[in-house]
Amino acid sequence: MLQVIGDPVLHSKSPLIHTAMLHHLGLDLSYTPQVVPKGGLPDYLAWAKAHSVTGFNATMPHKEDLIPLMDTLGEDAVRCGAVNTVCLRDGAWVGHNTDGEGCLAALHHQGLWPARGVVILGAGGAAKAVALRLARENPGPIWVCNRTRSKAQQLCQLDPDGVLTPADFDPGTLSHLCSQAQLVINCTNLGMDGCPHQFEDFSFLDALPSGSGVMDLIYHPAKTQLLHQAQARGLGVCNGLPMLVYQAIFALEYFLDRQLPGEELAQVVFQALQA
Repeated sequence: MLQVIGDPVLHSKSPLIHTAMLHHLGLDLSYTPQVVPKGGLPDYLAWAKAHSVTGFNATMPHKEDLIPLMDTLGEDAVRCGAVNTVCLRDGAWVGHNTDGEGCLAALHHQGLWPARGVVILGAGGAAKAVALRLARENPGPIWVCNRTRSKAQQLCQLDPDGVLTPADFDPGTLSHLCSQAQLVINCTNLGMDGCPHQFEDFSFLDALPSGSGVMDLIYHPAKTQLLHQAQARGLGVCNGLPMLVYQAIFALEYFLDRQLPGEELAQVVFQALQA
């Protein structure tokens, strides 16, 4: 049995995504959501072993809390200090993080990668996974912009190669950086359904060179105001759904311990999500 845990989690698209992939692969495995409140991980891990859970995905608020509870950690989980995929191997819990790899695959899928120069908005958990993974591609400068600059500095210090640079979030700074970039990735919740805040100024998009792209990790709504504004300027756009799909494919590879036909599964999932 496979699961996704979080609180809240019943709204998650992961069961639909994984069930579609498992069905396509002809595997008789279930994938269900399980509400686990913050602080409930130790009890859940004991329950999962007793109930034949061989792997699970984790969303908020558990990604960082899983780190000390794992017996072994994969390289990406160590690098960004968060876990979103957990496998049971010979009685031991092994934690991985597929968010960064999922983002990179989504950018390739949407034709937004490679990009020379990246402006990342936000410095939270999602930004950390994305920034550290893209930094390994060494595409040129990557700026991490955050209203609290010290948080951006803390993230950038995790990059051993010095590709990441902290920056402020004001319109003037964003415009200056965008003039030197080909890609903007929003890792904040600005524009998300239910979030009371929105971007105060979209003028920084005007500074992006022709042919640039904008990715928003949000997929509710499917097209945020940021993506509307980018598309109106003739820029390439991508919401967070392709990243969700590709990180799930990489997670399933960990669950099954084998390589899978990624693009084939992606098409299966996109069709299931549109049904």
